[in-house]
Amino acid sequence: MAKAHPSLDPTELGAYFALIEVSSLLRHSVEQQLREAGDLSYVQFQLLARLGDSPAGSHRMTDLADGVVYSRSGLTYQAQLLEQRGLITRTPSPNDERSTSVSITEAGRDVLTRVFPGHIAVLNELLFESLSPADVSMLGDVLGRVRDHMRSTPPRSAAPRRRKTE
Repeated sequence: MAKAHPSLDPTELGAYFALIEVSSLLRHSVEQQLREAGDLSYVQFQLLARLGDSPAGSHRMTDLADGVVYSRSGLTYQAQLLEQRGLITRTPSPNDERSTSVSITEAGRDVLTRVFPGHIAVLNELLFESLSPADVSMLGDVLGRVRDHMRSTPPRSAAPRRRKTE
């Protein structure tokens, strides 16, 4: 007897295709706006935004990689580009000599200040304009639950790094 292949019902398939299309359309517009306003890639913006939102203005590099779901080597390259522009600094972590701390500079904060108005305008126009406040709340709830479920068994790039026991 042949094993049945898993399938999606039409509602699930429609939801999946809508999510993929919305994600692609939104990301394309956001990336274009970030390039034009601040000469930033999407990942570079995520790094600066996470650093700018941090009370200390810094994070460990591995925590940034886990948060933005990007390979550690790819993130190192993106951080190098931001550091060359004077938007961040990288230093050995004071708590763990194997780790690197990344901090946002004033120039990095200036770039965020420059890109955020256009970034917010793109989000409002493309994502939030067609939704009611209740829809936005529901969307945040649904996507938050999906994110939490996905992070419970994350891919390696999204998994927190395990510490070696001594």
